[in-house]
Amino acid sequence: MEVSISLIIICFFTGLIHTTESLAYGMRLAGVRTRQIAIAMAFVTSTLLVSRLSNMFQAPLLGAMVDTTILINTPESLGVLENQFRLIIFFAFIGAFIGALLTPTAVFLFQKAILHFQETGSIPRLVLRGLKPKNMIQILKSFRFPSIKALKTISIKDVPKGFLVTNVLVTSIYVIGVLCSLLAGAFLPEFRSTALQLSGIVNGMATILFTIFVDPPGARITDQAVNGNRSENDVRSVVFCLQIGKMIGILVLAQLFLRPFSTYIMWVTEIIKHWVS
Repeated sequence: MEVSISLIIICFFTGLIHTTESLAYGMRLAGVRTRQIAIAMAFVTSTLLVSRLSNMFQAPLLGAMVDTTILINTPESLGVLENQFRLIIFFAFIGAFIGALLTPTAVFLFQKAILHFQETGSIPRLVLRGLKPKNMIQILKSFRFPSIKALKTISIKDVPKGFLVTNVLVTSIYVIGVLCSLLAGAFLPEFRSTALQLSGIVNGMATILFTIFVDPPGARITDQAVNGNRSENDVRSVVFCLQIGKMIGILVLAQLFLRPFSTYIMWVTEIIKHWVS
């Protein structure tokens, strides 16, 4: 498999997307420690701007990769495209892993950012303050790896098991939704626009599962910790489980689901093709 410049760029942005998303989990813990959940959740949205901007740069390159495969139009080129997508998924795992390693640092910085935001009341001012040389040095000095002591406090005893399992499944589906539709479009080039629009039938399942089974239990545990009904360790355990679940979902299930879900989209595309013919 040839590793092109565009593939390297796509892998980089994919890693950045999932690093950012993994770090965003830590905002729950920062919110609990500062007792500023609303601001913490607003910061999640701001942080995920990096993810959305990365996706904006990545998406056209993915489309060009599929178009090139369609122009070549050989079984070998389709196999190469699938392998490239699997490499992209692997870099999503790398990004999630890096995000997990950086979480202690991110939580510390998020806490500081929330407190400073209380003073400035403005994200741009907060960013400008952070870019001052002395503050940049302090940010670099705040780097820390996950400690053994913190890891020993993690327990899944009081974390809903359905929440844990569903998180793994949801993460794996989110990662491959667009990739599956692109791969299906490469196999059905004459209906690739239809296939691309069908990414929602994959991501839609993940959205429903996340909305019903993942987000509410996580929010409930976070609110209980803020109100003193749970310990901070429970929130730390939730963040840990979300990140580990994300990594397992990407590394294992996303790779397993890529081809079956692509076939599923191809099947639906064929039905639509016969229906409109």
